[in-house]
Amino acid sequence: MTDRIVIQGIEGTGFHGVFEHERRDGQRFVVDVVLELDLRRPARSDNLTDTVHYGEVAAAVVSRIEGEPFDLIERLAEVIAADLLESGAVDAVEVVVHKPQAPVPVPFTDISVEIRRERGVPVVVAVGSNLGDRVRTLTEAVEMLADLPGFTITAVPPLVLSAAIGGIDQPTYLNGVVLGTFSGSPASLLRGLHGIEHAHGRTREVRWGARTLDLDLVQFGVPGSARERLSAEPSLLLPHPGAIERAFVLLPWAHADPEATMRLGHSTSDPIVRVADRAADLGGHGIHPGPEWSPAW
Repeated sequence: MTDRIVIQGIEGTGFHGVFEHERRDGQRFVVDVVLELDLRRPARSDNLTDTVHYGEVAAAVVSRIEGEPFDLIERLAEVIAADLLESGAVDAVEVVVHKPQAPVPVPFTDISVEIRRERGVPVVVAVGSNLGDRVRTLTEAVEMLADLPGFTITAVPPLVLSAAIGGIDQPTYLNGVVLGTFSGSPASLLRGLHGIEHAHGRTREVRWGARTLDLDLVQFGVPGSARERLSAEPSLLLPHPGAIERAFVLLPWAHADPEATMRLGHSTSDPIVRVADRAADLGGHGIHPGPEWSPAW
């Protein structure tokens, strides 16, 4: 994202600090913010409702400066960033909190804390296993997903049982999906998924072969949105080319998000379909409810 709104020098008197006199007397704080968002729509419409209201942003920052006192300006920066990311239009934010009157016993011109925070991109990960204790393996995989830096789980629907595909005689699969958000690149998330697979003994000697754990990155970003990521690279195909034909992926996905959509290809010219409609077209032949599970996330 290259579009940015920059507001510098937002001032207020706050009572942040670890010393009693800072909490009692207060001092001057200055905040700079940078908002990253897609400005193409407001550039076309020339309508304030299609962008972020600069005055409201500045007022929200002043409210935090002059509101609840914190010991550290690190905490002040964090809550300001969280406030600004609540706007659905903002993808990432940079916050600089200056404390020019900090009680430091040597000459200085300024002390500041700088942070950058991103809104997680919606992602869909397919999970599957047909070897060993499948429920335990999938439960552990989901819990490891929840611990991946930048990954936040939003939904884990029920599992389904399905026959293996590919023509190789092998045990029945347990399949499901995990819906979440991720702050990072698709490549870094894929590396994380491969790491979880490796931790559970996943090997790739036989195509379509049995596996202890299978984690597929199905979709990265909402189709049609500015943050959708498409890729035709063989090492990272987005969206996952097989998912649109697999009821054992689409049925749990539609269960968790009935309004979910998916693009039919790796180009912005490819059409977008509702996952629930595609699942209905495929039908549920050979798909059966799986056992109960309750991964912690």
